[in-house]
Amino acid sequence: MAINWILERVEESPSTNEDLMARWRQGLLWEPVARLALKQTSGKGRMGRQWISTPNETLTFSVAYPFKKPISALSGLSLACGLAIIRGISQATNLSLSELQNHQLALKWPNDILLKKKKLAGMLIEGGQLRPEDPTWLIIGIGINLANSQHIDHQIGRPIGALTDIFSKDQLDADLLWLSLIKELGAIIEKFETGSFADFHDEWNQWDAYKNETCQIHQNGNLQYEGINQGVDNEGCLILKTSTGIKKIISGDVSLRSTS
Repeated sequence: MAINWILERVEESPSTNEDLMARWRQGLLWEPVARLALKQTSGKGRMGRQWISTPNETLTFSVAYPFKKPISALSGLSLACGLAIIRGISQATNLSLSELQNHQLALKWPNDILLKKKKLAGMLIEGGQLRPEDPTWLIIGIGINLANSQHIDHQIGRPIGALTDIFSKDQLDADLLWLSLIKELGAIIEKFETGSFADFHDEWNQWDAYKNETCQIHQNGNLQYEGINQGVDNEGCLILKTSTGIKKIISGDVSLRSTS
């Protein structure tokens, strides 16, 4: 049964994630919500990074959903949501998944979607339980670059990926893309409610941008491990084959970098 999202659309917000987080903290979330802002002035990504959002160049939104499971049973959810973004792009643009792979659309552990090894989209998941008897409210924030922007390139200090690298602007319908994305997020969430990341494990590994490449894991700017990326396990942990053996990397305050 499809999730019936309450759809909200505003011209501007500091952060759609923070909008929904504030409601959750106040006990004011009751139904699944999808909130889109044409412009975000204080959008945020993982590890405190800023997500730059401008009208017509980015699509930024958040969804809030009350899981019946404890947060400990939701390991790997962000990876599965990455698959939802790929599926949503495919559905909204009528380009098959294999065609998107041919355009070098891929996933980077744990939360990024890449296009030709440049960041196309990112994700931030926040939330939890206020009381033990409460559902686990998770707020999933997503930002996607629709068009190339020298302003954004300059702000973050590196080139970005954008859907206009594949499609012309008149082929992109931002509203249709948003609806396709929340539909696919809903399908992933419903499957996660009755299963786990193991249901998505094989599919995710097929989209891994750095599978079988030498990668490094950094924490707080310091190199922690270097080895061959062997994909993820059934819990969404990254498996790295290092000179001292296999290391299992848990998603957290760490970043993955390819050495190639």
